[in-house]
Amino acid sequence: MLGLKLPTDPRWVNIVEKNIEDILTDHAYCEQKAASTAISLIVSFPEYTELVQEMIALVKEEISHFKMVHDRILDKGWTLGRDRKDDYVIKLVTFFPKGGSRTTQLVHRLLYAALIEARSCERFRLLSEELQDKELAEFYRKLMVSEANHYTMFLGFARQYGNREEVDKKWQDLLDFEAEIIKDLGKKETIHG
Repeated sequence: MLGLKLPTDPRWVNIVEKNIEDILTDHAYCEQKAASTAISLIVSFPEYTELVQEMIALVKEEISHFKMVHDRILDKGWTLGRDRKDDYVIKLVTFFPKGGSRTTQLVHRLLYAALIEARSCERFRLLSEELQDKELAEFYRKLMVSEANHYTMFLGFARQYGNREEVDKKWQDLLDFEAEIIKDLGKKETIHG
């Protein structure tokens, strides 16, 4: 369903199991960055009314997810750690050239967002199936469904605002690029790393 070309190595869950505090901190910041991305799309492309409406709803949802993860951190007696750079996203956003028309820029941002959500969904599925902590596994199962909805929403908007054939070609090329990136990741206690 997600179209990812390379699945996450299941051994990544072993790293997560040994570093739950770190993964929760990283996850909290991922939710915060997702909300920031939605706000940025509103600010950058206010004339796309349907997109703005969906991004308003997304901001609320992502911030509620941030709170859910933060509450889980507090319930375990921890505090939110510091944010770390996301090597996955840093590498991913180098794929499309800078510039181009506003529509092209929008489509590229939507495709990046779709892919980040798709990879998060895939990772959450793995956590929901493999974590020994069944409560945390169920937590990730519920979030997995949200990530899948976000992925399809972003991809749908990219196809709506761009030329469908061109967008689908860019999407496949981006998926190929992402598969190369992911080969070197999955060895850290981060959602994408």
